[in-house]
Parts: sequence; structure tokens; C-alpha cells
Amino acid sequence: MTVRDFQQAFDEKIDKEIAIEPRDWMPDNYRKTLIRQISQHAHSEIIGMLPEGNWITRAPSLRRKAVLLAKVQDEAGHGLYLYSAAETLGISRDEMIEQLHSGKAKYSSIFNYPTTSWADMGAIGWLVDGAAIMNQVALCRTSYGPYARAMVRICKEESFHQRQGYEILLNMSKGTEIQRKMVQESINRWWWPSLMMFGPTDDDSPNTEQSMRWRIKRFTNDELRQRFIDVTVEQCKILGMTLPDPELKWNEERGHYDYGPINWDEFWNVVKGNGPCNKERIATRVKAHEEGAWVRDAALAYSEKQKKRNNKTDHQAA
Repeated sequence: MTVRDFQQAFDEKIDKEIAIEPRDWMPDNYRKTLIRQISQHAHSEIIGMLPEGNWITRAPSLRRKAVLLAKVQDEAGHGLYLYSAAETLGISRDEMIEQLHSGKAKYSSIFNYPTTSWADMGAIGWLVDGAAIMNQVALCRTSYGPYARAMVRICKEESFHQRQGYEILLNMSKGTEIQRKMVQESINRWWWPSLMMFGPTDDDSPNTEQSMRWRIKRFTNDELRQRFIDVTVEQCKILGMTLPDPELKWNEERGHYDYGPINWDEFWNVVKGNGPCNKERIATRVKAHEEGAWVRDAALAYSEKQKKRNNKTDHQAA
């Protein structure tokens, strides 16, 4: 078969909604796009543990500590699922980790903002995880099989994370005036960065058109952002809070909420490494990786020892 034949078979699978599997032929750019997207997703899960892990010991009750700890553990698991999915495309985990630590690979800009109050744990669950779910549910139908299958479980757990965050804010919104102010202040800080999570506008997103053709993505950045806003406005009303956008209003003709301009200068500044916590996040991640080297070395040595022992036993049995 020629390259043209392979390309035609690939295109037919995409058109017929047949999942592309690791051993299938795929265009080089399709593979590269998936590696970039899946590894960035995995990095975001791992770095995303840091802002919340900071609050495990300071959570206001034993129940809150246990729930937050479980959530952080879930995120570690999500990272591992996604690294495994990316490895099926021919890249090693060590290479992906090196790209993260060197700054070559990116992760979601949202995790470069500080968590300054307990209400932030609620805002992250409600807004950040809510934005993630809006994007990730569509990825359950992405064209690459291992990625799509990993997303099914991830989305189920992220749904729990969102409810956990909303519960925190709902309880605080029924509390003292100080608690209510904490909730509003936290929403004010996390609203705009949450909208930035969907990525730049469609006009400024060079990868969106091709990813849509390959069915890696099912909706554009702007479509997902609009869906998120429409849902979140109604949820905010239940909290008795306001969203920090004076231009936010229902547009009867469009059937959607209109919203004000996003500060894309801030977004690109954070993406380029100049956010409030960029350097801190990477430094913490590198330190943890280096301090955990002995665990990885011990596990590898034990695996090799077991392999030799099993080979010896098999030889004797023969």
C-alpha cells in the first residue's frame, strides 16, 4: 500500500467515527498534535495538584481534609492515565517529564495562580473543574481511542470534583458575612482565568481547524467557553453571588449570555512563564521529582530482581 492508500484509510475511519488505535497508520501531524495535547493535559493534572495540596493540612474539618486529599489523589491518577495514553503514540514518559521541567511543554495557565483562602478550594472545584469538564466531556468522543477511553473515567471523577467545590461555596454562602465576602472575592479572582482555560479565540487558535477535521476536538474554544458561561451564570445565582463582568447579560436573539472582553495579554503573559506562580510551580515539581528518584530506582531494581528470579524458576522447571 502507498502512503496515499494509508491516508485514504485513515480519512475513512475519521469520517465513519471509527476510533484510531495505536497500531493504526496515522499522519505524522496527527500523532504530533495528540502528543502535544495529551501530554499538556497530563502535565496540567500533575501541576494542578499543587494549588490544592497546599490546603490539605489547613482544611477546616476532618471531612474536608479527607475529601480534598481524595481529590488530589484523583488528579495524580488522571495524570498517569494520560501519560500512559500518550506513550502509545511513541513518546516516553521520561521525555514528557523532561519537556515539562525544561519549560518546553506547557500546562494549563490556570494553575499558575495562587490559592489564598479556603474559598479558593470551592472556586477551583466549581469554576476550574467545571471548565475542564465542559471541554473533557467532548474528549470522550475524540478520534484517538486510548485518549477517549481514559477520558471516560476522568470525567466521572471530575464531575465529583465540581460538586465538591460547589458544595464548599454553597455552605460558605449561607454562613457569616466574612465567609460570604471570601466567596465573592474568590469568584472575582478565578472567573476570568477560568474563561481563559478554553484557550485563545477561534481566530487566534491555529490548531483548532485541523483538530476539528481530525475529530480530536468536537467543539471550538469559543463554543465551549460560551456553553460554560451560560451554565455558570445560573449556578452563580443560586449562590447569591455575582460574576465580575459588568457586560454580562442575556441576549435573547442569540439565546446566550453576552460577556465582556477577556484580557488576552494576561493570558499570554502567564503562558509564556510570567504568571504569579509559574516559577514556583515548576520548581516545586522538579524538587518532588528529584526527591522521589530513589523510589523509582528501588521499584525498578525490585522489578529486575523479580524478573531474574522468575526466569531462574522457569529454567529450573524446564
